Amino acid sequence: MTTILGVLNVTPDSFSDGGRYLDTAAAIAHAKAMLDQGADIIDVGGESTRPGATPVDHRIELDRVVPVIEALSPVTRVAVDTRHEEVARAAVAAGATIINDVGASLAPVAADLGVGWIAMHMQGDPGSMQRNPRYDDVVAEVTEFLSEKAAAARDLGVEEIWIDPGFGFGKSLDHNLQLLAHIDALVDTGWPVAIGTSRKSMLGQLIARSDGADQQTPADDRLVGSVTTATYAMLQGVAMIRVHDVKAAKQAATVVAGER
Repeated sequence: MTTILGVLNVTPDSFSDGGRYLDTAAAIAHAKAMLDQGADIIDVGGESTRPGATPVDHRIELDRVVPVIEALSPVTRVAVDTRHEEVARAAVAAGATIINDVGASLAPVAADLGVGWIAMHMQGDPGSMQRNPRYDDVVAEVTEFLSEKAAAARDLGVEEIWIDPGFGFGKSLDHNLQLLAHIDALVDTGWPVAIGTSRKSMLGQLIARSDGADQQTPADDRLVGSVTTATYAMLQGVAMIRVHDVKAAKQAATVVAGER
């Protein structure tokens, strides 16, 4: 069955749930609720990477993620969602066993520490990535980039690798839809594929279009789009889905597994 990565943002400014789980006790309680709903791994992030986000000093990021990881790692597998080596190393020392690498640059760290690694594609950085993203062929370019990153990580000695096309990270709506429609191109590389479409802006735009609305549908009203895109991806062979709404995702994964 597809692995379910439950999103735990311990940030004040994430696009979907910023501030809701900044308190350590609230974060731990939410993580345990996601585990009860069927999450396989909890993905802890202490820096928002939404479009236009302000970078966070790594010491602040550490203060946010380390206590949560220390509390959760005895009861579940934990990933740390970060771009920074200092944070990745401290998170692994606290018990994380996967580096969810938004910048696809931390393979040497994963190899050194003997942990899993998710390589995500991003054009630009969070502050500028959505201003004017351009590709000649987004599917080919993202696939080539991630395949090369994964192969290099394998050569370094990383044993557990996933590749993530990075929906919404330096991509227009059309780019995102092309990647989703051709997600099989990534699956065909042979590397396990992870995706995160949950509550993304692309869904807000599409649902608003469906509803005939002028404004994007709010992040907390994108469940149908989140489950639909995740289900499609799972049917194409995606190995991991990163989600906010774990119960619905688990039900979808169970149905897809039953169909197979």
